[in-house]
Amino acid sequence: MSSIANIGQRLYRGEVSYDFVGRWKRWYILSAIILLVAVASLAFRGLNLGIEFRGGADFAIPNATCSVTEAREVAEAESGGQTIVTVASSGTMRVQTIPLTSAESIELSESLGDVCGVAASEITVQVVGPTWGAEISSKALQGLVIFLALVTIFLTIYFEWRMAIGALVALVHDLVITVGIYALLGLEVTPATAIGVLTILAYSLYDTVVVYDKVKENTRGIAGQSVMTYDEAANLAVNQTVVRSINTSLTSLLPVLAIIIVGAGLLGAGTLLDLAVALAVGMAAGTYSSIFIATPVLAQLKRQQPEMKALAARVQARRKQAAKATAKSGDSAGDSAGDSAGDSAGNGAGAAAGAASEKAGSATTASPASPEELRELARVQSGERHQPKRKSRRKRR
Repeated sequence: MSSIANIGQRLYRGEVSYDFVGRWKRWYILSAIILLVAVASLAFRGLNLGIEFRGGADFAIPNATCSVTEAREVAEAESGGQTIVTVASSGTMRVQTIPLTSAESIELSESLGDVCGVAASEITVQVVGPTWGAEISSKALQGLVIFLALVTIFLTIYFEWRMAIGALVALVHDLVITVGIYALLGLEVTPATAIGVLTILAYSLYDTVVVYDKVKENTRGIAGQSVMTYDEAANLAVNQTVVRSINTSLTSLLPVLAIIIVGAGLLGAGTLLDLAVALAVGMAAGTYSSIFIATPVLAQLKRQQPEMKALAARVQARRKQAAKATAKSGDSAGDSAGDSAGDSAGNGAGAAAGAASEKAGSATTASPASPEELRELARVQSGERHQPKRKSRRKRR
């Protein structure tokens, strides 16, 4: 844990840095592949809608002695439609059929009881109409639209519209991946799943807002200086918050995994499994998008502003001038060393100094924001000004 904390502190101070924003093509390609698989799964496999959405009859058979094939054959023969048969870890067999009348449900219960060695009175029957599922879907869609509208308004007011667009891109990214995972794995979509999906949208937004708030802090007054570009300041914000985001995600995933293992695996609570899987997938996708998608999208939008283009030109010119000054001072040091120790020694020292200056210049290019530059940026953002130190009266005399 101490090593992780040390890495986090070095990332925060800018001593080490990973170029999250500069490698945006890599993250976009990875996300495009994941999204392509998700969309293909939705198009070709479709969602495995639960009985609450498609309507039908659900028969819960405790301590069933029959096989899944036997129960399916009896149910399809009685109902005349497709039947889904599953067995929970508790030993309860669940048979789902097309919508049936009350008389047909009673008749099928007796047939399943005879085959599975269970009294018909012990079989729990639940008949759900498709209108209830349609109403739930409509309410969930309305909630999603209202949520996205409020999020857009809030982010536009608190940050700016470019950050609102970046956050919405991350939200849609997480939503498509989560739903695509359900289609790919054939997981059943229930009302608990819809609740979980709406919950992870808020979690994804929370992660993105944490990063954007740091970006806002780092870029305050950035157009009036020539220390670093907007991309570099945004990338610094991601580095400063990446350890926190990962720690928060891991801490949040632990109870969710406990729900999946204990609640669904051991206790056989299907509703808990539907909710926990959506939360687990959404949390992982939200953490990924807040680091690798939201900030690069924001940086690309800000890069088109004229003031940010001018800032990038000033920073580049400043660094070229600094590299030339370093090289010139190195050459001067080499010449002075040659005068005192001989021409050959002087030439060697000058070459070594020149190589050192070139190395320093390349280091400046590889790591644009040094700790000194970060302190300079902080001074500019805080409004401080360099004041020359006044000599004492004794020295002035």
